[in-house]
Amino acid sequence: MPGGLLTIDLAAIVSNWRALDAKTADTVETGAVIKADSYGLDVGPVGQALQNAGAKTFFAALADEGVALRQAIGPTARIFVFSGYMQGDESAFGEFALTPLLNSTDQAARFLTDRKGAACGLQLDSGMNRLGMESAELASIAAQIPALNPILIMSHLACADEPKHPQNTAQLAAFTEMVTKLPDCNRSLSATGGILLGSDYHMDMTRPGIGLYGGAPFIDARPVVTLSLPVIQTRPVAVGESVGYGAAWIAKRPSVIATVAAGYADGLIRAMGPNASLYTGDTRCPIVGRVSMDLITVDVTDLAKVPASLDILNATQTVDVLAKAAGTIGYEILTSLGNRYKRVYKD
Repeated sequence: MPGGLLTIDLAAIVSNWRALDAKTADTVETGAVIKADSYGLDVGPVGQALQNAGAKTFFAALADEGVALRQAIGPTARIFVFSGYMQGDESAFGEFALTPLLNSTDQAARFLTDRKGAACGLQLDSGMNRLGMESAELASIAAQIPALNPILIMSHLACADEPKHPQNTAQLAAFTEMVTKLPDCNRSLSATGGILLGSDYHMDMTRPGIGLYGGAPFIDARPVVTLSLPVIQTRPVAVGESVGYGAAWIAKRPSVIATVAAGYADGLIRAMGPNASLYTGDTRCPIVGRVSMDLITVDVTDLAKVPASLDILNATQTVDVLAKAAGTIGYEILTSLGNRYKRVYKD
């Protein structure tokens, strides 16, 4: 079966990085988050494009992701690892010059035993209760912090995509108070949403992620991906006939239905079926029936000519629009895109 064509616009990623960088002062460094294989778009070409554009600092979720990026972009960039100094990953930090963001007193102790004098950062919990050390934990290792000599102290905002949420200012205050008790070094609080909250949140370094890849809350982002799905077959469907599993859609008029080659095995979430469409140019063609594992059925009755492929992601139906149809977020759409697509990168 022919697969879909996923076109990834590297120039758009670079443009989005530059636009977010321009929202901060010249004294603020803009890094780039490349976790989850650059949000499903392949860390190699994405990392190279961002480095060529001027990005000097990258953030990965896991040591293995940092290794993949290092192999793609070479020795010069700084690569931080959000999960910190995990057991089993020790050798990767030295061999591939990765920098852990230490999340716990246990990680700090092991790091001092294994790699004292190497670069590290500290991740603090300012109120999200996910990763990082709270004030009491920091106090318990106060004597060891000079030996750790962190080069970056960071935390993460829980509600940055909601500008008026009171937790934003609460976390800003908590983080500011915590870092006053630590060595003077670079501080980082903001991912994409935090950048948009304004200069109080920018500090010394920002860490844009989803905004680079065309997603909310960066509404001015350029779309990054186009996903075209080949039409395998078309068929006439008479009034009263059903289409797909469960006979969930029944024709109310004489219809022409196209079947395209993709489904939930390719990251096109089953729940999007009743609310999403495919497109030829600007013309909308509604999905009919249920999204199945490998196939989607589409109403093309109103087209004068059925094209060889239809788009499910484009400038009109972006990752966030498709996510809304599926009852999820753009992050999940991007990171779920499957490995059966042919991928094409354009500059």
